[in-house]
Amino acid sequence: MCHLYDLLSESTQKPATCAQAFFVIQPRRVMKKSIKIGLGVVATLILAALLFLNWPLFPRSVPKAENEQPVDVVMVGAGAMSATLATYLQELQPDWKMEVFERLDGVALESTYGWNNAGTGHSGFAELNYTPQLPDGSVETKRAIGIAEQFEVTRQFWAHQVGRGHLQAPETFVNATPHMSFVWGEDNISFLKKRQEALIQNPLFYGMEYSEDQEKIKQWAPLMIEGRDPAQKIAATYMPLGTDVNHGVWTQQLMASLQKTANFKLHLQSEVTALRQNADKTWNVTVADLANAGQEKTIKAKFVFVGAGGAALKMLQASGIPESKNYAGFPVGGQFLAIENPELTKRHDVKAYGIASTGSPPMSVPHLDARQLDGQPVMLFGPFALATTKFLKYGSWWDLFSSVNHDNLMGMLRVGIHNLDLVQYLLQQAELTDDDRQQVLQEYFPHAKREDWRLVTAGQRVQIIKRDPEKGAVLQFGTEIVGSQDGSIAALLGASPGASTAPHIMLNLLKKSFPEQMASTEWKNHIQKIVPSYGKKINDDAGYTNEIRRMTSSALKLPYLDVPPTVGKQTDTPAVKPEAAPAAPQNPTQLNKEMQAL
Repeated sequence: MCHLYDLLSESTQKPATCAQAFFVIQPRRVMKKSIKIGLGVVATLILAALLFLNWPLFPRSVPKAENEQPVDVVMVGAGAMSATLATYLQELQPDWKMEVFERLDGVALESTYGWNNAGTGHSGFAELNYTPQLPDGSVETKRAIGIAEQFEVTRQFWAHQVGRGHLQAPETFVNATPHMSFVWGEDNISFLKKRQEALIQNPLFYGMEYSEDQEKIKQWAPLMIEGRDPAQKIAATYMPLGTDVNHGVWTQQLMASLQKTANFKLHLQSEVTALRQNADKTWNVTVADLANAGQEKTIKAKFVFVGAGGAALKMLQASGIPESKNYAGFPVGGQFLAIENPELTKRHDVKAYGIASTGSPPMSVPHLDARQLDGQPVMLFGPFALATTKFLKYGSWWDLFSSVNHDNLMGMLRVGIHNLDLVQYLLQQAELTDDDRQQVLQEYFPHAKREDWRLVTAGQRVQIIKRDPEKGAVLQFGTEIVGSQDGSIAALLGASPGASTAPHIMLNLLKKSFPEQMASTEWKNHIQKIVPSYGKKINDDAGYTNEIRRMTSSALKLPYLDVPPTVGKQTDTPAVKPEAAPAAPQNPTQLNKEMQAL
């Protein structure tokens, strides 16, 4: 007897047989079992997510510091930023002991390496995303002027190091390369004309030409005009004072010079694996010797600078400082088309920047660049974005995932939702074929052939995702110094303009991390020998612009233009004069009178 009436007491209809009862009861049992399994899976996923977002739960044990007396400065990463900071400190405080730890087997092999970036001496001359058009139709020039000021600091820093013998012949790392902006379409042409008219009111941009004449533009960049429809409306600006820079070379030269001093040590194949702050505000820096099976040691330091490129975010998180909770990172790789045919490279000697397509992010701005790499002229066109989860070119596919935690997850999701144009752009770039890239190249180089170029993968950039008190998490373009409240650790996050403005960025880091020393007369005097314009705005005075540029142009063998005194805003504030400023160079680098008459 099945006792069907007991088993199905809630049923309104009574099955006639045991078989019928079985088929009624069985689905309920299966459903209950499925619900239990589903809840178990959900609970497991929630637990796994919590563990993932809060990992590690406990700090792992690390070796005890081997030095009782802490070194003054430890730097993570042997790129442009660490080389610049170490060079400043070596001159400002030569008795300080400094140690640099680099995970690769050489200096400047990541983003600083010549083939891993565009090599533009960023001065705001050609980069159209630095000058947005405002709702009223005017052009905002503030950021472009700021970038130009910052690159003038770089020129002074380099000129000083050349004078000290810490940098070798300038032509090994910086070369005169005019900067162009190139657009088509009525709206873009109108914008470019207004941009040029606004910028040339400033001494730093004096000499910038504008033209809509194809024959004139052909004189500047013949490969960009030959084969183009004569009826196409185009416009371009041309700035003769632009530069091409091999950041890897000057970084390597500075590091080589630093290694000759007694208080500086460079450790290659040494990866920083842990950062722990001590009660006395010093830091224990744990380092794995990659050349010795990853054997670890710990160094105690008074100050730590994390200049590890894309990996700086993870190092900052590893430090545990509260400031690190406000940041996340979004990695984007880059690829260029490299043209090395001498018959072509000798006919293109400019850096020509276009304008990003409507709805595309700033990083998508195409440019056709004349470069000097490995002692040979090269043309690079791009960038083409590369979707990746790596924070470094020679990093791990796990980098992005390991940087996600309970502090930044929601912010990253919010940025993704509010930047769908960037997501769409990356998806489109991932689908590009060689034929697609060839088609884009021909918009700038009409006669380009497929056999003219090869695809090269450049370095990684990690865009900052920052928690804004009013807007929430936002995606930032540019660089930012993040440091602890006590000033004992600082990191540089972000990308462009990056190495081009490293001396300016590191001066800001010194102000933030060493405020007492930077306020002292001794440090101020030293810095003004390195950067004569320190504390002043060059663009405020045409005469001072001439004085500084004349000095740096002579030292770096770069072109120079005299700015008429009527250009720009004049100021009565006395400027700091460069030490022993030479007369204007009378050689081929001095532009002729016709060019000065612009």
